[in-house]
Amino acid sequence: MMRFAVPLLAAILSVSSAAAQDWSQVSTPSPGPTQVIGFYSAGCIQGAQALPTEGPGYEAIRLSRNRNWGHPVTLDFIERFSEQARAAGQSQLYIGDIGQPRGGPLTFGHASHQVGLDVDIWFERQPGARRAPAERENPRLRSLVRSDDGGIDDTVFTDQHMALLRMAATTPGVDRMFVNKWIKERVCNTATGNRGWLRKLVPWLGHDEHFHVRLYCPQGNPQCQAQASYPDDDGCGEALDLWFKRPPVQMPAPGATIKPYRPKLPGACQQVLKAP
Repeated sequence: MMRFAVPLLAAILSVSSAAAQDWSQVSTPSPGPTQVIGFYSAGCIQGAQALPTEGPGYEAIRLSRNRNWGHPVTLDFIERFSEQARAAGQSQLYIGDIGQPRGGPLTFGHASHQVGLDVDIWFERQPGARRAPAERENPRLRSLVRSDDGGIDDTVFTDQHMALLRMAATTPGVDRMFVNKWIKERVCNTATGNRGWLRKLVPWLGHDEHFHVRLYCPQGNPQCQAQASYPDDDGCGEALDLWFKRPPVQMPAPGATIKPYRPKLPGACQQVLKAP
């Protein structure tokens, strides 16, 4: 699962500037109608709404981060999708980071998740009775990829994971989903029937313990910047092969300077940040 690459990725994507601290320290959303401002990795959100800590088919985890805020279309997706998974006989889902109360850059973990249209859904399940929020701060979150980054861990991966990815990718409003290269390869090699949904699974570093769902810009949000489109095929050819041919990411030398990620936010985001 490229465990050696994940710390480097986190370091590159961490925002160490004072601006990120400013956004992370705001504990409430800004007033006004909900509006997405800017891009997924360089923006903010006015009037964000909080995902309830639990609902039919899901449980929000790591609530101490205060990252369960998003656009209503994101919360609606989570609730509809979790209901669909429950109806299919799957255990409740763990819902991870969405965004901060006013969006903006995060101090660690993500370059995106800034406008309330991204959500992490974990592959791990918690069958049986719900756990109290405090017990969901550090749940078991197993990877679907072997520890040697040699392929899928078949002691963890099940047909339910395959079904979950298919359900998410075919849900209206989903732009794309980020998954580990090995997960994408397994889906490419085993999916049957209509394979049109495979194009929405985009390989990315990490994403072996969870998948990242990104939603389209909602209607009525003119300041939301859409992401560029991607090829209209299943993504199982050369684009996927490149992930296996590239040289592995190497850790920087001790003491090496890593340039922090500092997104240029739209001017309107300052008003969102400073609003009472």
